[in-house]
Amino acid sequence: MAEVTQQQIETKLKEYIDPYMEKDLVTTRTVRNIMIEGDQVVVDVVLGFPAGGYREELSAKLKEMLESLDGVAKARVNVNFQIEAHAVQKGVKMISSIKNIIAVASGKGGVGKSTTATNLALALSADGAKVGILDADIYGPSQPRMMGITGKPESKDGKTLEPMMSYHVQTMSIGFLVDEETPMIWRGPMVTQALQQLLNDTNWSDLDYLVIDLPPGTGDVQLTLAQQVPVSGAVIVTTPQDIALLDARKGLKMFEKVEVPVLGIIENMSIHICSECGHEEHIFGEGGGQRMSDQYEVDFLGALPLDRSIREEVDNGRPSVVANPDGRIAQIYRDIGRRTAAKLAMQAKNYAAKFPQIVIQNN
Repeated sequence: MAEVTQQQIETKLKEYIDPYMEKDLVTTRTVRNIMIEGDQVVVDVVLGFPAGGYREELSAKLKEMLESLDGVAKARVNVNFQIEAHAVQKGVKMISSIKNIIAVASGKGGVGKSTTATNLALALSADGAKVGILDADIYGPSQPRMMGITGKPESKDGKTLEPMMSYHVQTMSIGFLVDEETPMIWRGPMVTQALQQLLNDTNWSDLDYLVIDLPPGTGDVQLTLAQQVPVSGAVIVTTPQDIALLDARKGLKMFEKVEVPVLGIIENMSIHICSECGHEEHIFGEGGGQRMSDQYEVDFLGALPLDRSIREEVDNGRPSVVANPDGRIAQIYRDIGRRTAAKLAMQAKNYAAKFPQIVIQNN
């Protein structure tokens, strides 16, 4: 039996197209090491996105592929992941305790953006990332209820706030600081200042991702975020309805103008499945998110059904990803989370933290 070569192994591995990166593992440089000892092969794969629930499946598939090669009796594939900080807008300073900020936006209200942001954060956390969520909707904060958190955040030094913890996710919202039924009657400058304080005065602890749940529209908060907050990528949430897509396009265009990469589009309430008979119906139209992603050449991250359980679970403070982690809805959110993080992993990295600081001293 002829000994297998490294080139043969690489050629075989190129046949596997990763469903989240939509490219092969050799081209994306996630295959880090190939060791050959006679008819035994060991391959190390390091993904750039959290893959706790995908690691074993990927390892098994690659092992099977390699063992089909002539000259390979046994293969072992070690799959790990390493999350790097990615590039942000020019001239905006990174926050030392946060590697990546992902903004979740929508052109209009009522499309399920906050529910999507919450489940996206929980999905990334479930796959092994350190995640935080910032509720940037000052007028209508919903994260305290959605994450099932009551009480007020602590301040150890009287200047900064400790994030509230729920389901291993660090959370901050203006909703923790005011009564649930108290309206925020503030003008734009106060709102943007509140957002910056919530972001900068919270003691985030070594986050891989901070998911920012933005208010709907393209107003003061979005502009502040785009110009002063180091955002690695944005996600647009829409429904298939034409009027929602019209507004979602505005959000997409806004991020393009300020040079924040749009990681993709999530279509919410895409299909209704009758709980009685199982009949499927496209209540809000069909394929709008996919058409929009094709038109603007951005990725389609996934579609979520119009399902009563999503609404009930988030209203009860136990979102789908934690309420029924093995269910179909949670799996869709997990897939969307991996796809979002994988798209970000393929963006330019931020190397600022790796360069030494030059200090000039007078001796």
